[in-house]
Amino acid sequence: MKRIVFFVLVIGVAFASCKSSRKAASTSFEPAVEQTSATAAPKVFQVPEVKETPAPSNDQPISVRKESFTFTQPEDQNQNSYFIIVGSFSSMENAKNFRQTLMSEGFTPIVVQSETGYYRVTVDSFTSEAPARTRLLQIRQNFPKYNDAWLLIKN
Repeated sequence: MKRIVFFVLVIGVAFASCKSSRKAASTSFEPAVEQTSATAAPKVFQVPEVKETPAPSNDQPISVRKESFTFTQPEDQNQNSYFIIVGSFSSMENAKNFRQTLMSEGFTPIVVQSETGYYRVTVDSFTSEAPARTRLLQIRQNFPKYNDAWLLIKN
């Protein structure tokens, strides 16, 4: 008996909630009338002008980050402090695949693991910052697809 009462109650609530609360419009539609007075209405917004995106140049700032990291291969270890990073991956497998791509383009990349857990693919390293920045600009100019390369400073 309780089941029947519950079932009837659920059906009653379902039908009651399906009613539409909207009412038909009581007035007919009238289009807006343009103002013909001498003073125009103020603009609500402005559409920005389309500007051409300039090609990447050497003026783009160089991103620099300081991190501690370890070399993934012992034979790659060196005493340099400035590294040019062209790729960063959360997976070692992806970093190795990217390393192979870079090798086919003439680079001699190495993979390092940062303190954040990312695998950084570096194409060059230096003992001082000035030559590292110069090389980074050369890479950006000669290889536009690596325009987002950045400088890693070893902590």
